[in-house]
This record gives sequence, C-alpha cells and structure tokens, in this order.
Amino acid sequence: MSRIIAGAAGGLRLTSVPGTGTRPTTDRVKESLFSRLEAWGMLTDARVLDLFAGSGALGCEAASRGAAHVDLVERDSKALKVAQANARMLNSAVGSEKVVAHRGSVATYLSAHHGPWDLVLADPPYPLPEHEVTAFLEPLVGRLGPGAVIMVERSTRSPQPTWPQGLHLLESSKHGETTLWFAEEVHAESVTD
Repeated sequence: MSRIIAGAAGGLRLTSVPGTGTRPTTDRVKESLFSRLEAWGMLTDARVLDLFAGSGALGCEAASRGAAHVDLVERDSKALKVAQANARMLNSAVGSEKVVAHRGSVATYLSAHHGPWDLVLADPPYPLPEHEVTAFLEPLVGRLGPGAVIMVERSTRSPQPTWPQGLHLLESSKHGETTLWFAEEVHAESVTD
C-alpha cells in the first residue's frame, strides 16, 4: 500500500492496484521526484497531467503538495477503479475536487484534451518500446504552459527517451532500477531589431 508523503494529505494511505499489472513508484523515488519539483517551484497551483496513472499515486501526491488540478489517465479498468477511489480519498482529505481520473489510452486522451499543463508525469510500463514513448511525448509539444516540465519514469536499463522536436532534456536522476528523466519545451527566442 502506498501513501501520500507530504502536503495537505500527508500520511493518507492509498489503495494499490491488485495483481502485477502496474509497478508502483517507491516512496524513495517519489520523495526524490517531489523534492526536486518543489525546489523548482513546479507544484503550487499547477495544472498536472498524470499519464499511465495506475493507482494515481503520483498525481495525488502532486495535489496534496499544492497542485490546483490533476488529471489522471489510465486505460486498465482495474487500475482506473483504484485511481478513482484514490482521487475521491484525496479530494475528501484536501476539501476540494482537485483530482479527476479519466478512462482511456494516453493517445485518446491527448487527442481530445489540449492543456495547457504545467507538469506532466509519465510512468509508462517499462516494457513499452521507445518509439511508443516518443509517440506520447510528441502531442505534448505546444500544449505546455510557460516553464512546464515533463517527467518520464523508466527502467535504468532503458535508454534516454528520444525527445521529439520541441522538447529537450533538463536532467535525469537514477534511483536503483528507476531513472527519472526531466524535459522542458524549447521556445524559439523572439528576435528583435
């Protein structure tokens, strides 16, 4: 069972997805991720998109730490039910409807919703091929708010994601079997005479 580490709902126990279809982010990795995001000022009043949400633990953590709104996207029906339950618990704990769980594939969701988002959390299944990682990153270009960050969680054995044109690597951090990759949108500098 995972828990909310910090913020308004700190200590809240979340339900985990039964079976082995998802891989929850460990508390150690989650703490490192959110410490970095807080240091960058990425959470307060942020519009967050949590792709491949599983139980919704990452999105719920963001909401607990000050995000204004979080959309969880999950296509597996068992995981979605857990994400919906966790969203209800988090919303109740913070006294606001901050977190909404959506059923569907990442591609379907991104074809219907256009942001902008300040923070995108993506924890795709480790076996997902690299070209499919790039395929869900491409539609995010042009849909991010100013200074937005995308975090992609991958196996340490996986290569760096191939960032589509318009995104570039900020930094990465390794945590045992997990690597967190952080990217931002490249904005063309305006040229003045």
